[in-house]
Amino acid sequence: MSYSGNVRHLSQPCINGDIFSSHTERKSRFMKWMNKLFKGGSNRGPVNVGNPSPQFIGDGSMVSRAPVRSLDNRSRSDKEKEELDRAIALSLAEGLKKPNGYGWQPSNNEHLSKSHEDDFRPPYPSYMPSEYNPTEYRICGGCNRDIGCSSYLGCMGTFFHPECFRCHACGYPITEPEFSVSEKESYHKSCFKDLTHPKCEVCFQYIPTNKDGLIEYRCHPFWSQRYCPAHEHDNTARCCSCERLESVNVRYISLGDGRSLCLECMESAIMDTGDCQPLYHSIRDFYEGMNMRLDQQIPMLLVERHALNDAIDKEKHGFHHMPETRGLCLSEELTVASVQRRPRIGGNRFIGMRTRHQKLTRKCEVTAILVLYGLPRLLTGSILAHELMHGWLRLNGYRNLNPEIEEGICQVLAHMWLESEIMPGLKSMPSTSSSSYGSKKGGISRVDNKLGEFFLHQIANDASPAYGGGYRAANAAVTTYGLRRTLDHIRLTGSIPL
Repeated sequence: MSYSGNVRHLSQPCINGDIFSSHTERKSRFMKWMNKLFKGGSNRGPVNVGNPSPQFIGDGSMVSRAPVRSLDNRSRSDKEKEELDRAIALSLAEGLKKPNGYGWQPSNNEHLSKSHEDDFRPPYPSYMPSEYNPTEYRICGGCNRDIGCSSYLGCMGTFFHPECFRCHACGYPITEPEFSVSEKESYHKSCFKDLTHPKCEVCFQYIPTNKDGLIEYRCHPFWSQRYCPAHEHDNTARCCSCERLESVNVRYISLGDGRSLCLECMESAIMDTGDCQPLYHSIRDFYEGMNMRLDQQIPMLLVERHALNDAIDKEKHGFHHMPETRGLCLSEELTVASVQRRPRIGGNRFIGMRTRHQKLTRKCEVTAILVLYGLPRLLTGSILAHELMHGWLRLNGYRNLNPEIEEGICQVLAHMWLESEIMPGLKSMPSTSSSSYGSKKGGISRVDNKLGEFFLHQIANDASPAYGGGYRAANAAVTTYGLRRTLDHIRLTGSIPL
């Protein structure tokens, strides 16, 4: 581990002292030392056979063990001379191996004369300690500070203080021995699972894998609500207006006829015929603003689900492909039970509804317009706009139209009315919100605006040939030729202009 700051190598400097005796004195002392050494070593035990190797003792003094006696017949003086020469050679060889600045420092070097300093120059330069500047530091990848002597963690080629190694998701330090890494970011395993393994937005559990080990879930195309596939078959309530599923922490309101309503849709729900009259008249004004006046006063009633289904069964005209029909332009004479007093909420359901049977007589091509009760204002309005277009076509002589033509142009009018409500001024169309329910609350709310966008999305992306395909064809014609020219072409040819 490197230390923080500048690190210095502290070494005792060598001062190469001058010779304080003559060359003769040095040689004499060396000879006496060697003779004494060899004499003292003759009483020791045998050593390794072969050439004696010098050894360092203490402060670096060199000694050489005496050679083992041999049967050599040379004289003692010749042997000693040979040993002496060998010792001198070994001493010189050891001196060459010493690093720069390694030497003997005399204790009285402060008294050396200057003349002797000039006579002697050391064979090697003295060692001068220099400052050590390390080229590498351990920089914390979290705080970008030097780690120094502190404990640290290493991950992905980066070092961290333990408290700086944090989860990219929650921001808390990672102390577990195992963690997850994604795109060079570290995560707690639990946090990474929350990010990558989707949770069901209905039961709030991790969406289970299928038999192939893959995560399989359903997702609403507009709201992006993700949920387990099992919730499509386990009687989980679905809002009859916005199609969102009921989650475990929210309770939907039951309408008593098999339908449920979420709390957001219930805020603007129209519950009885009296409450719907202002909206109905404002949509008639919308038609009149586009020079499509309805001369006949067509009755409009809000009805329960079973009453609407009974009317559909008896109606000879019209095309109904949807599993849940929400409106009907009636041309037959019927007796219908309409909702006269809005129910009140009791627990998680509506109670106290009052209905009245009303006989509908035919005075013109259109007997009445029926709309399902309990839907939000914008959805109710789009249904009314659609059904009023059916009435306008019949009252103005458009007969025996193909379902794709009639339903398609009716959907165009519903789409145009919704746009005028949530995007006023987009196509210079009259808005009806000034005289409708929305104006009582000071304009359309954010929730209603989002619901309106969803209803527009539903119309534009309907998959059925009549309502979806018909709308797209009719809308393209209206965009190209205008509404009036498109209607004239339909009257003359019975088809949508290309």
